[in-house]
Amino acid sequence: MNQLVEDFLDAMWLERGLAENTLQSYRHDLNHLEQWADQNGANLLLLSQGQLQDYLAARKDAGFKASSSARLLSAVRRFYQYLHREKMRDDDPSALIMNPKLPKYLPADLSESEVDALLMAPDLDDPIGLRDKAMLELLYATGLRVSELVNLTTDSVSLRQGVVRVVGKGNKERLVPMGEEAMYWIARFFKEARAILLKETSADVVFPSSRARVMTRQTFWHRIKHYAVVANISTQLSPHTLRHAFATHLLNHGADLRVVQLLLGHSDLSTTQIYTHVAGERLKELHETHHPRA
Repeated sequence: MNQLVEDFLDAMWLERGLAENTLQSYRHDLNHLEQWADQNGANLLLLSQGQLQDYLAARKDAGFKASSSARLLSAVRRFYQYLHREKMRDDDPSALIMNPKLPKYLPADLSESEVDALLMAPDLDDPIGLRDKAMLELLYATGLRVSELVNLTTDSVSLRQGVVRVVGKGNKERLVPMGEEAMYWIARFFKEARAILLKETSADVVFPSSRARVMTRQTFWHRIKHYAVVANISTQLSPHTLRHAFATHLLNHGADLRVVQLLLGHSDLSTTQIYTHVAGERLKELHETHHPRA
């Protein structure tokens, strides 16, 4: 069975360009499903719709969140679609299984003044502080995912053109404008601190760690939490806090939702619409200004 799962993952990588993190999640979920099947005298290849529903029910009873089961169901669906396509099964047992109902989590809302305080927190006399300042400015200016930020290479940042080239989910590429403030701090970091962090090693990562390597997402978010304490910000930060702030502040200042969708790299507009809840006052103002019966 392990080889069957690996063949499926190889097909997903070749056909859909799924990111390594997604493939790892699929592998993890399918391995757990296989273990459950073994414990219940069943076979992963031959599981029925009823058995898959029993597995999802067992996960719910064990306290797994609906979001976790929804992610697992995505892996399961693709796996059995693959088996059906490759004629290893005559049917797809996952086809009629309903998605679990997910609660709607609204993104944490950072005010513009809180963002300003966070951006002012790093110590600019320290090479690491200057690096963090440039990273925070770029993150807020572009709305990048943290994984996209830490993996940026020097050939993806054009200070002359003022854009950053990002390869996001599904291996999709997009160009995002940086803005003058972020460009200034990146240029200053390149001039004053990057070589110090690289310690005479050769690397194309834009923001190296103190060990002259690619920084992990976890390390960067520990840095942000530290600066939140320095800036006296009480809002509970998440890995997407500044990405949320980027989107909601653009909407507050009148940006078109589809433009924000393109900048964020969302494939579906409905994903972007969650940010409109914090832009309600701005939308109300636009309605009152422009609607003939407002």
